[in-house]
Amino acid sequence: MKKLIQLLTEKKLTIAVAESCTGGNLSALLTSENGSSVYFDRGFITYSNQAKMDMLGVNANTLKNFGAVSEQTALEMVQGVIKNSSANIGVSITGIAGPTGGTKDKPVGTVCFGFCILGECSITTQYFSGDRYSVVEQSVAFVVDVLQKQLQCIIM
Repeated sequence: MKKLIQLLTEKKLTIAVAESCTGGNLSALLTSENGSSVYFDRGFITYSNQAKMDMLGVNANTLKNFGAVSEQTALEMVQGVIKNSSANIGVSITGIAGPTGGTKDKPVGTVCFGFCILGECSITTQYFSGDRYSVVEQSVAFVVDVLQKQLQCIIM
């Protein structure tokens, strides 16, 4: 985490996040260091579908057709983060932390992520195992790892 904070600070980048299944854990980690207001713009905890629509502009048809846990929803969430913040990095997380809520197609541990870094957006789905806390922890660690690797490649 310290490496990510160092990269954000050195490159004068700011981040905003939208969290569903992680319930604010990524935001808490990003703001755990003194001076985090230099790089952390804001966090949206959009647990319900209504919150995703109201706060981030996720389309009701996207939720109906693909579900809250989908790459399509993760993309609309991260686009909403960028639109509704002044950050140049956006992250979204939506998934099934469990222990209930999983299906055959989307088992517990399915987590979809959206990343927008300096205008370049991408989405991915990961599958984690373990209990609810473990899925949340692995999701946050995944975001930190992806951002560290991506930001190391940016020349500012």
